[in-house]
Amino acid sequence: QAWAMDVVLRQVEQLPALLAVSRSALVRDWDPLTLDRALEWARYFHHLYDRFRARPQLREALGRRLRRSQPYPLLGFPALGRCPQLLGLALLENRALPPAACRCLLRSLLHPPGAGTGSDPHGLELLARRKAAACLLPLSHRPPRRAPGPEPQLQAEAQLLLSRLREEGQEVGEVAGQLRWLCGVLEQLSQPRAFGVVAAALALLKQGRGAELAGDRDRGGSSSQDGYQAGAAGDECAAGLLLSWLLGNQERFSAFCLCLPGSHLAFLAGHYSQLARSYLDLLTSWGSHLLYDPLQGRWVKSGLDKAELSWEELRERFSCLCQGSTVLKEHTQAALELLRTQDGDFKVRGLSVWTDLLMEV
Repeated sequence: QAWAMDVVLRQVEQLPALLAVSRSALVRDWDPLTLDRALEWARYFHHLYDRFRARPQLREALGRRLRRSQPYPLLGFPALGRCPQLLGLALLENRALPPAACRCLLRSLLHPPGAGTGSDPHGLELLARRKAAACLLPLSHRPPRRAPGPEPQLQAEAQLLLSRLREEGQEVGEVAGQLRWLCGVLEQLSQPRAFGVVAAALALLKQGRGAELAGDRDRGGSSSQDGYQAGAAGDECAAGLLLSWLLGNQERFSAFCLCLPGSHLAFLAGHYSQLARSYLDLLTSWGSHLLYDPLQGRWVKSGLDKAELSWEELRERFSCLCQGSTVLKEHTQAALELLRTQDGDFKVRGLSVWTDLLMEV
């Protein structure tokens, strides 16, 4: 049994290579027979997922071996269960795939082996949705949205990150392990991109849950409420991990706030009290470094290395906070009034930056 398991572990190590080849120009040499072998490997990996997902020790061993075979931890044990979809999607998007192999792929997707004998009836539907989304994303320039948010590409990346984070939670379990995985993934991105993905993910966690429950009710799901509660708990955990990464480093959080527009930060602050407190503290720190110039009649930076925001930028960000939810508006105004009192409780302009901000916003 130990020998057989060692063989399985060595086979699992080949999954990243299989997916990498499916996205490369090497598929231009594939004939239908080669494609069939690749699809057979994908079905075999899915079989391993079904066989070992209820056995925690073996599942963890497969997940560790899979992560060890990659330069960074993007794939885990749940990827085995999605392997047919991952491979099919990569090949559908690869224009180097020859026509004969492409026809074979389409036949396999439309009539998968074992259809009607326990295979997933939603596999092709899911693949089609993902393919359609991949085609439509580059064409979507200004989609309607209910709150200030990022571009569609960032929203797609954020949704993928949340899905992988939930899967990692099912596989690893412990929060510390999930946070290590999240840090490893975000470190692969440039800082502005990582900030955009995290902000989009936090926004999606607040925007998507109500729509998901409504969709379940429209479909007449008998356990929609149970699913909603389980999903809400998972969302809370995901949000906690994202906020831990974001707020755990003051320099990182400062760069995050400088990177995002005030309207987007106000939306997030209105939904995450922990982020709102840290954001207000940061704005307070930045505002305290502004000095009033009587010759110019306005507030200016006391030094290039001290004040991150100009007076106009600081005023715009406080205005966004005061235009948010009632709770956020009241909390922001109370914070400004306390700062004004601590600064001498002046009621005329030019003596306290907090007095002037209260008058403006």
